[in-house]
Amino acid sequence: MLLIDYNRQDALDYAREWAFSRNPDFYNFDNLGGDCTNFVSQCIFAGAKQMNYTRDTGWYYISIQDRAAAWTGVTFLYNFLVSNTELGPYATEVTADEITTGDVIQLGRNDGSFYHSLFVTATTPEILVAAHTNDAFNRPLDSYVYDKARFLHIEKVRIPE
Repeated sequence: MLLIDYNRQDALDYAREWAFSRNPDFYNFDNLGGDCTNFVSQCIFAGAKQMNYTRDTGWYYISIQDRAAAWTGVTFLYNFLVSNTELGPYATEVTADEITTGDVIQLGRNDGSFYHSLFVTATTPEILVAAHTNDAFNRPLDSYVYDKARFLHIEKVRIPE
């Protein structure tokens, strides 16, 4: 495998284009629990250009019937990004001060559950995000109500040799 840079500009451009609409290449999950992680996965894919087709533990989307749980599930996306050692993007959990454009924030409750994924669009002077379900682009993170947040910095992308 080769390591390549995650293209943060391509991911941001994708978020800007699709924050207030839906890409017809992907199913809209608004009525199936929300479209937030699906949208964040699409943004990441725009910057990574590499999916991981490993059944059960991968990160991919072919159709609504053929996709990885990590493509649309908050906790599954987290688990994939922080533990992926195969093809595709991988991330490190960091502090709010260490994230940058193109990274991911997940919002959670005090009971330890996480329920919402956000795509980081800017970090200065404040953290701004894009999201689906409640569509947003450049929305301040501090406008959300949540108990806890985890911050995922996408490090690199593994591609085939």
